[in-house]
Amino acid sequence: MTKRIFLLGDAIISPLGFDTEENLQALREERSGLLNHPNSFFPKEGLVAGIIDNDKLTAALSNFGDPSGYTRLEKMMILAVQKVLQQHPDIDLTTTALIISTTKGNIDLLGDHKFPEVRVLPGEMGRVIANFFGFSLEPVIVSNACISGGLAIAIAKRFMEAGKMERAIVVGGDLVSDFVVSGFQSFQAISPQACRPFSKNRNGISLGEAAAAVLVSKKPGTQGKYIELIGEATANDANHISGPSRTGEGLFKSIAAALKEAGIMAGEIDYISAHGTATLFNDEMEAIAFSRSGLRNTPINSFKGWYGHTLGASALVETILTKHSLLNNELFCSLNFEETGTSEKINVITKRENRKLGYALKTASGFGGCNLTLVLKKGYNG
Repeated sequence: MTKRIFLLGDAIISPLGFDTEENLQALREERSGLLNHPNSFFPKEGLVAGIIDNDKLTAALSNFGDPSGYTRLEKMMILAVQKVLQQHPDIDLTTTALIISTTKGNIDLLGDHKFPEVRVLPGEMGRVIANFFGFSLEPVIVSNACISGGLAIAIAKRFMEAGKMERAIVVGGDLVSDFVVSGFQSFQAISPQACRPFSKNRNGISLGEAAAAVLVSKKPGTQGKYIELIGEATANDANHISGPSRTGEGLFKSIAAALKEAGIMAGEIDYISAHGTATLFNDEMEAIAFSRSGLRNTPINSFKGWYGHTLGASALVETILTKHSLLNNELFCSLNFEETGTSEKINVITKRENRKLGYALKTASGFGGCNLTLVLKKGYNG
């Protein structure tokens, strides 16, 4: 039985800021988090990526804890959860679930003996974060490639619909580690410049790192505007371990199923936050799926030009940004877009604008053929 599920307090930890408002302000000022960094895999050119300043991260955690006992990713996630708890100080941590999304966890610890080897395991990382705050319930780990962050929100909804929990803090994060850089470089998928999603001259992804957290609840919170998750669905295209369906089949099916659950038509969607990695195959697949779904004229953007691809955090970061786009009636441009480079025309947002918004889609796709769609609705309580 479908129950009402709401997205309440949130936080984004990224190179653009250490809370959601700082991130939104950076977007309004058209400041990208992508910069050129020295990297051993690119000794001459450097690596264009979104990387969080470690000194600032450690200083931020020092305000409420001892950072020496935590890995870099744990610090990011702890800071994100702390920001959410500050917005909801009355939360009962003995009954609130903790759901963690990540693709690689503490993968940077491989070969590093500063922490016990077991900390590489995502489950152990989850227990460390839960113990920091005193969560009583065993953390749930969601790791399903690059849809993980959005899927973790969908998992929270499904648990609540099944009567297993009343609320959950969903937190996600991933790093720009040597492991990740070498993997995408082996695909020759990393762009030498800041990525250009959906552009004719796109030539690959930019990597980024971030953590984000959101409180998911069966209650809408205080009076005023709220954001409700009214539909979600996943579908696998079973095409290839690292290549999406050439017909957009999986994403098309996930959009159709999510809209059916939401009980609305494609024409009612005001905005799409796409995956938009800036690889040739992903962007083409998405454009085909959106066109097949009757969404070719709906305003669409990708946040990868601002943050890079933050992997297991990306769909969570972008869902939070979509939430605030709805609340503020504010659309952000798809940074670095120049000229449409997909076979199907789509309506890419080229400048920031304010317009009345009621419904939005957040979509994500990942290795292994996974695809996710979330349908968000703005409402008013009171």
